[in-house]
Amino acid sequence: MWQNLSGFMLPPGFRGRPAWFVQLWWLVDALLFRHSPQFLYGWRRWLLRLFGARIGRGVIVRPSARVTYPWKLTIGDHAWVGDDVVLYTLGEITIGAHAVVSQRSYLCTGSHDYTRPTFDIFAKPIMIGAQAWLATDVFVAPGVEIGAGTVVGARSSVFRSLPAGVVASGSPAKVVRARERVQQRDSSLRSE
Repeated sequence: MWQNLSGFMLPPGFRGRPAWFVQLWWLVDALLFRHSPQFLYGWRRWLLRLFGARIGRGVIVRPSARVTYPWKLTIGDHAWVGDDVVLYTLGEITIGAHAVVSQRSYLCTGSHDYTRPTFDIFAKPIMIGAQAWLATDVFVAPGVEIGAGTVVGARSSVFRSLPAGVVASGSPAKVVRARERVQQRDSSLRSE
C-alpha cells in the first residue's frame, strides 16, 4: 500500500480561519469577485482586504484570478495578477511591488507527503520579488523564492529558488542569463 486516505487529517488551524469564514470567502469569491467587471480593480482590492489580504496601492487583480485564502496573501504596490492565475495560498504568498504574475500561472504553496501512508498535507511560503515577471502559465512550487527583477519564461516550472536579476526558463527552470536593467523613467520606482 502506498497511501491510505482514510487516515488523512487536516492539521489544526491549517486554513488560518474558522470553517465558516473560509466558506464565506468562497461564496463572496464566487458571487462578487469573479463576476465583477474587468475594470473594477478597486472593488477586488477592497474585497481581498476585507478578508485579510495585504494589498498595496494600484494593484491590478483580474476577476478570473483565484485566491484560496486571502488572509495569507500580500501584494506590493502596482503589482499585476493576470487572468486565470491561481494563488493557492495554503501557505503565505508574497508578491513584491511592480511584479507581474501573468495569465494562467499557478503559485502552489501546498502539497502532500507521499512517503507517509496518511498523505500528510504541508504548506511552504512563496515569495516573488519586486519587479519580477512570471510570464504566462508558470508553475511555482512550495517554498520557492524568486528574486527581485527576475523573469521566468512562459510555461516554465520553478521547483527551486531563483536569484535576483536573472532570466530563467524551462522545466525545471534554469537560469539562462542576467536580466539587463532598463533606464528608469518613472520616479515612483526610486524609493523601492
